[in-house]
Amino acid sequence: MTEPRKLSDREIQDGLPNLDRWELRDGRLRKQFTFRTFLRAIAFVNSVAYLAESAGHHPDITINYNKVTLRIITHSAGGLTDRDFSLASEVDAKLTTKLVIPPEEQKATADG
Repeated sequence: MTEPRKLSDREIQDGLPNLDRWELRDGRLRKQFTFRTFLRAIAFVNSVAYLAESAGHHPDITINYNKVTLRIITHSAGGLTDRDFSLASEVDAKLTTKLVIPPEEQKATADG
């Protein structure tokens, strides 16, 4: 596997629109997922773990009951690389299912 190359600010900004609701925060790609239950959140985390392990690239994961926050950065490169964008895309493509509560529904639930 080739060494990751740290992306420029321009490359990062160009790549962000290609990701579904991921944001740049504190120099990392970040996304929060909300699930209907704690067990579904844990199942998602386990799936992320297998996906990350097979990619040899591991996100920081925070679990708060039914909310899971992923933060991705390539520590060895000291910033974001193509590996970070690939892992974020793969999480969305392979693991985002109907178990995830859509952001619009989250807002309605919080307001109502």
